[in-house]
Amino acid sequence: MRSKWIKGLLLALSVAAAVLYLISIKREVHTHSERLQRAHHNDSIRGQGMLMRMNKMEADINRLLNIMNKLEKKEPVPQKNAEVKKERKVVRKLYPNSWLFERWGEELSEEEQKEAENLFQKYGYNAFLSDRLPLNREIPDTRPARCAAKKYPEDLPTIGVVLIYLDEALSIIKRAIRSIIDKTPAHLLKEIILVDDHSSNEDLMGKLDEYINFIHEERPGLVKKVRHSEQLGLTQARLSGWKNAVSDVVAILDAHIEVHVQWAEPLLARIKEDRTVILSPVFDRVNYDDLILTPYKTAAHAFDWALWCMYEKFRPEWYALKDESQPGKSPSVMGILVADRKFFGEIGSLDGGMKIYGGENVELGIRVWLCGGSIEIIPCSKIAHIERARKPYLPDLRVMMKRNALRVAEVWMDEYKYNVKIAWNIPLENHGIDIGDVSERKKLRERLKCKPFKWYLDNVYPELVSLNDVLAYGALINDLKPDLCIDQGPMPGNTPIIYVCHYYSAQHCFYGTNGQIYIGGIKSHKYNNNRCLVDPGTGVDPGLYDCKMAQQKKFHTLWDFKQGSSIQNRETKRCLEVAMGEDGIYKLVIQNCSGQSWKIQNLNKSQ
Repeated sequence: MRSKWIKGLLLALSVAAAVLYLISIKREVHTHSERLQRAHHNDSIRGQGMLMRMNKMEADINRLLNIMNKLEKKEPVPQKNAEVKKERKVVRKLYPNSWLFERWGEELSEEEQKEAENLFQKYGYNAFLSDRLPLNREIPDTRPARCAAKKYPEDLPTIGVVLIYLDEALSIIKRAIRSIIDKTPAHLLKEIILVDDHSSNEDLMGKLDEYINFIHEERPGLVKKVRHSEQLGLTQARLSGWKNAVSDVVAILDAHIEVHVQWAEPLLARIKEDRTVILSPVFDRVNYDDLILTPYKTAAHAFDWALWCMYEKFRPEWYALKDESQPGKSPSVMGILVADRKFFGEIGSLDGGMKIYGGENVELGIRVWLCGGSIEIIPCSKIAHIERARKPYLPDLRVMMKRNALRVAEVWMDEYKYNVKIAWNIPLENHGIDIGDVSERKKLRERLKCKPFKWYLDNVYPELVSLNDVLAYGALINDLKPDLCIDQGPMPGNTPIIYVCHYYSAQHCFYGTNGQIYIGGIKSHKYNNNRCLVDPGTGVDPGLYDCKMAQQKKFHTLWDFKQGSSIQNRETKRCLEVAMGEDGIYKLVIQNCSGQSWKIQNLNKSQ
């Protein structure tokens, strides 16, 4: 009995001490609350952390008081590791097919699900979660191991960071600004320029201005804001940021990013060595649903003949260095770029004739290489970038991408520009697409004394293969059923079909001088293989296989075809035709030739 009384007394004294400590801390916090509100953001976070610890302390005190009550009532005290059964409330899933909720949102209420989905549809990423994350959240250091040990000069050029955006979530932009300030040495960070391409989001007006004013209490005049009076597109937004910059080096970034530790120094050090090099950091992907970072390996930025961007291996000499921290030469840039501000202007900045989205980055890469500069990827500079579920500008970017690609080809690709037309399945002559006035860009090329495009293919991007062996391309249509086109069929799969004509890439066919017919697009690079139409030799179903694999399997891959005639296999002498099946639906077959004829959309050379 006496031991219980002593234990109770000791417990009461512990509680009393904790309460007195809590009261003293609260008084101190309240005394300095105004100062906390005006302090650096990190200090605010520390204040919030203090309050969180106080809340935890209050919870611990309440738990101790409950234990004392149970001791007085002689109730059993639950052991630390004892199982406590909780009833889990089952919440109805309102959006089972939404990409947002495939891996995230299990615990959300129905109201929270509605809010999260609405924001996801608006922004293309999880703005609901972003609004609840700290602005200065920690992200893992994913640089190659040797990067952390590198030392950089103190007297580096200053950097200005341009953030371009259209209808981004406010918390995303604030987090980008915060990360740049926190992870860039103050003496190097000259300015942050926000370029708003005529957003309609009201949060990006007054509330963003309030945050900028908050930043200016810490760093007066650091943030500039440029707003377009109408929507001008990505290229013009980037140009607006560059024109308003005064720093030695300009970094043009998307606004949905977070920079990694020591991201700026390796870029500035490289430009200090060579002002004619245009640089790109290495991207890490931030998932659009859970906003978790997925590291990307260092790779070159490349493109195909349609000018769609892609990642690609570096040239062999980079791997021979056996040092992943070293810069790597690249044929192009993805869009995020860092350059000496004055050199960027000297070499023509960006082509202002590009519209809305796409192609301007490839144009820059080609121009820089041809006109006296170079492109490099810097592995020790990392930027976390949200990959949106959808782009903000247009629901279908292909129309503008095609137009911009043709503009690049006309100015820079000389006798190789036909490759872009083949890749986009448009006629070599009279395609009817307005690419705008290119006279000034051609004058720029003459003034800079740029090299021919053949030099670029030979010395910078030899992996890009010219499509000069393509005789005909486009949709293949049978005269018997002119509303149906040859189609690659369900993927993955190896059976081409006849399907209602839609003329997208699944129905793009190519007939080459080697007698092969590719279905479902054509590859632009030496390291890729096309998919060949084959006659397996037995049965009525045609096949579609990797061309090298088809040859190994001794499938029959060579065909004779002329516009308006049959498609006949050279070895089996059977023809590709259409026939009505037992279900009354037409299907693609290989059978004895019955005189059916085919036409293809575009001819490359006279046959």
